[in-house]
Amino acid sequence: MADWDDVRRIAMALPAAAESVAGDGTVRWQVKDKLLVWERPLRKADLAALGDDAPDGPILGARVADVGVKEALLAEDPAVYFTTPHFDGYPAVLVRLPEIAVAELAELVTEAWLDRAPKRLAKQYLEQFRQD
Repeated sequence: MADWDDVRRIAMALPAAAESVAGDGTVRWQVKDKLLVWERPLRKADLAALGDDAPDGPILGARVADVGVKEALLAEDPAVYFTTPHFDGYPAVLVRLPEIAVAELAELVTEAWLDRAPKRLAKQYLEQFRQD
């Protein structure tokens, strides 16, 4: 369903979004130096913790507003969203990128942006849609 081109297109359409490459060669998207979403391949510890449930394919990390939102997403659609012990207590989810619909990905990325963007910029963005 979704792929890295979709992530890039959605993230870069948001105001003040930037794409960068981390030291390990993975791609990440930010707003004003705050991480929104990122390429997150599974590490040895992740694979050990997930065992046979470890997914194949591209994995997206995404910030969420709080741990309550994270828990709701994990419960709502475990075929798409998952986590590892590395992210325990942290407001982020991991996403099986090929399993998420593009519209749902757009909502996830936009919500991450709204949570991480400067409040004034987020307010301007939301006001723009109220006028349309």
